[in-house]
Amino acid sequence: MKIGVTCYPTYGGSGVVATELGIELAARGHQVHFITYQQPFRLTGREQGIYFHEVAVTTYPLFQYPPYDLALASRMAEVAEFYKLDLLHVHYAIPHSVSALLARQMLEAKGIRLPFITTLHGTDITLVGQDPGYLPITRFGIEQSDGVTSISEDLKRSTLRDFEIKRPIEVIQNFVNCDVYKPDERLVRELRPRYAEPGERLIAHLSNFRRVKRVDDVIEVFARIQQQVPSRLMLIGDGPDRSLAEHLCVKHGIEDRVHFLGKQDSVQELLPLCDLLLMPSSMESFGLAALEGMACGVPCIATRVGGVPELVEDGSNGLLYNVGDVESMASGGIALLRDEAKLKTMAEAARRTAQDHFCTSRIIPRYERFYEQVAAG
Repeated sequence: MKIGVTCYPTYGGSGVVATELGIELAARGHQVHFITYQQPFRLTGREQGIYFHEVAVTTYPLFQYPPYDLALASRMAEVAEFYKLDLLHVHYAIPHSVSALLARQMLEAKGIRLPFITTLHGTDITLVGQDPGYLPITRFGIEQSDGVTSISEDLKRSTLRDFEIKRPIEVIQNFVNCDVYKPDERLVRELRPRYAEPGERLIAHLSNFRRVKRVDDVIEVFARIQQQVPSRLMLIGDGPDRSLAEHLCVKHGIEDRVHFLGKQDSVQELLPLCDLLLMPSSMESFGLAALEGMACGVPCIATRVGGVPELVEDGSNGLLYNVGDVESMASGGIALLRDEAKLKTMAEAARRTAQDHFCTSRIIPRYERFYEQVAAG
């Protein structure tokens, strides 16, 4: 099939999932066209079967806010007509579903059919979409989509309840390539000494450092763990709360034990180095970072929110706590890091969960079937 994909190309879960989906689809023989304002950060530009189409936005003095959504709709229609796309797949409802709707209507006037699928990722429903200024247009974009998917059962329930959606929503969870994200003893031998001394534990956090990720809780938990267990913290990512995290490191006197790595393209080379992942978010519609860690054999300490319990089973492949309960998270982390046998068992269970339920070989065919269903009308 020829598939157009629109996402936010920046460092965030929806952009990562959209990009990885495009890569996997292209590897299976489909032609994938990314239509967005810049090349998604996980693309190199050299992948076979993947094409990038930039959306140029006019900065006319009359426009206080450049109308990206209109420029996007025009570019979607142009690319779809020129390359004879079978459908569009837009990730994150706002404003992508409405732009896709405009593109569909533009091409209908020419007798060209362009169905589109909207994938709901989380904050487009739980945060931004519930703003009174956006809720009606978000609901309209979802209802007008030819197909709608959600990344978790919890997000589906929230959408149906809060937006009073009457149409069906297909749950297709996030995924990970288990051949790329995997335990790697060679990487551990070669790279781990850069981040931790022999006898030290290595703990990681991966996010876009927004408030919802509670990076301050990451620092608070680690500060308590490192007092009892010799350890280092690897922070992968960047965002608005990085300064807060740095301030807390200085406050606790642990700045020499924390590695701020910034945004990283190849997190599959960093996660296998770690013993434990911290994800104390106030909301996660799925928890892609946890899944990537689990596939690498790294269990996660996470919060009992959103779709996380659909991925992390407390006491089996990870540990779950209430939001903000840093004392319990730290105590759980200390106990786990001190118990080598339990840590190994949990790491194996985490890897097995990824393999059995969330590998690309299990999830991508579900998208393909959904595409065929929507394209057939």
